[in-house]
Amino acid sequence: MSRIEQNMSVTGEAAASLNTGQKLSTLLGMSGLIILCLAAFNLNFPNKVLWLSIALGSITAGIVWFAQATYSGMHAGIKNDGVWLKSMTSRGYVAYLTGVGLTGFYILLYFYPQYLGLRAEGDNVGLIALFDPLSYLLSGNPASQWFVYGTLYTIAILAFGVKFLWKYRHNRYEKLRTFSVMFFQLAFAFLIPEFMSRLNDDGMNLPYYDLKNIWPLNYYNFEQYRVDGFLSSGNIGLALLIFGVVSIFVITPILTYKYGKRWYCSWVCGCGGLAETAGDPYRQLSDKSLFAWKVERWVVHSVLVFVVLMTTAVIYSYLGYDSSKYWLTRDVFLIGVGTFLTLLFAAIWYFKREELQKDARYGAIGYLVIILGLIAFHYFSGQNLFLFNAESLRQSYGFLIGSIFSGVIGTGFYPIFGNRVWCRFGCPMAAILGMQQRLFSKFRITTNGGQCISCGNCSTYCEMGIDVRAYAQKGENIVRSSCVGCGICSAVCPRGVLKLENGSTSNRITAEDGVVGDNVDLLDLLKQKSL
Repeated sequence: MSRIEQNMSVTGEAAASLNTGQKLSTLLGMSGLIILCLAAFNLNFPNKVLWLSIALGSITAGIVWFAQATYSGMHAGIKNDGVWLKSMTSRGYVAYLTGVGLTGFYILLYFYPQYLGLRAEGDNVGLIALFDPLSYLLSGNPASQWFVYGTLYTIAILAFGVKFLWKYRHNRYEKLRTFSVMFFQLAFAFLIPEFMSRLNDDGMNLPYYDLKNIWPLNYYNFEQYRVDGFLSSGNIGLALLIFGVVSIFVITPILTYKYGKRWYCSWVCGCGGLAETAGDPYRQLSDKSLFAWKVERWVVHSVLVFVVLMTTAVIYSYLGYDSSKYWLTRDVFLIGVGTFLTLLFAAIWYFKREELQKDARYGAIGYLVIILGLIAFHYFSGQNLFLFNAESLRQSYGFLIGSIFSGVIGTGFYPIFGNRVWCRFGCPMAAILGMQQRLFSKFRITTNGGQCISCGNCSTYCEMGIDVRAYAQKGENIVRSSCVGCGICSAVCPRGVLKLENGSTSNRITAEDGVVGDNVDLLDLLKQKSL
């Protein structure tokens, strides 16, 4: 009896079921996850080194094997087969169950670590106790919920990074940046901080943290306990403190000018690293609507203003008043902050005013007036700086942005809203780098409108919600503050329309100069732009 064809689509068959290798690798990976779940439910494993090795090894090997079983038999090239037909990648019930599971884990991790086995006194139990041997090996200390999180986070980037390399093995740019995020996560975010922790003793209290995180992403870097830790650790601590300041005002602007924000967001950042590797199957879920773009601009820049206010208040709180004892007093600091923001705004307004949309101009003016007004109100009224005490601002930011937004929503909602929710709507580092990229960076994505067939692959798989096709159809360069330079739009283009390039800032093709493919004056326009 012949099989009845159920599929009426001209685009071909639905995604095939899992092959044998995929099924076995899934079983292997799930067995490791089950061991961790049993530990979380306080099952005591007698030989923790053995069982932890089995659990983490099974998860890693399962992911890598799944990638090999999926892509090894295919020709090199992008094949998003059936991505909208799978429950996991099209907001089906599996995606929602995964989102609930991830969200629940983050809630326990941030707010109820005792249920994972963390003990303030005595030995850890449960899941966290299972990680104690590895923590003792690296740092000499018992595991915390953050060590467990860091270990799993690093394994996810490394294992799914291998999967990403298999999928995009035809593209040199994708391979290089994937190796980069894998290296920075393993070395600078995981291993080096643990080794630095081992160096601390009674004579040194060096703050150890993710060395590639820069303010404002690392929003607590200038809190008093951290500054005291830097200063009490001798030349090493002072060098790290100076490096943190120089990174903000010198290093990141130079790198962003030369390469765009991609140097950090797609090559270094751990948040971006997880989004690009473990989150790759969900990139098509990003909202491409005009409404989402408007919300994105206001929310992400509001978060940036929040972190500026919070950091200013925190630094202000531990400075002194007596100018005879301190060169940096509270008054000098506040005047410096107000002056710097005013000069920065004036420079942007004078040199780059035309680069800003009308609502962006009004928003910038409004934010500046609010900040300067709050500083003036503090002087005349004697009330708390920015109306609330510094600790309240810090706790509010840490809870709302550092925990809920970046962790619970940013990662837990991958299967629902896409893999760059945090980077797009909440990351203050992305906001700063995005402004620099939009206003004076040499980076852009060039387009060849004459080759565009309007297939829409570029827009579909843009994780930042940019309608890339609209630019490509006009032959217009893509210069957007939200673009992280991941290069997937170029990788999935079947016609080679899109290219990631660095060039002179003087010959960007603006919206008014957009050229469609059949415009006979294209060469004349390019000659004018090159003058």
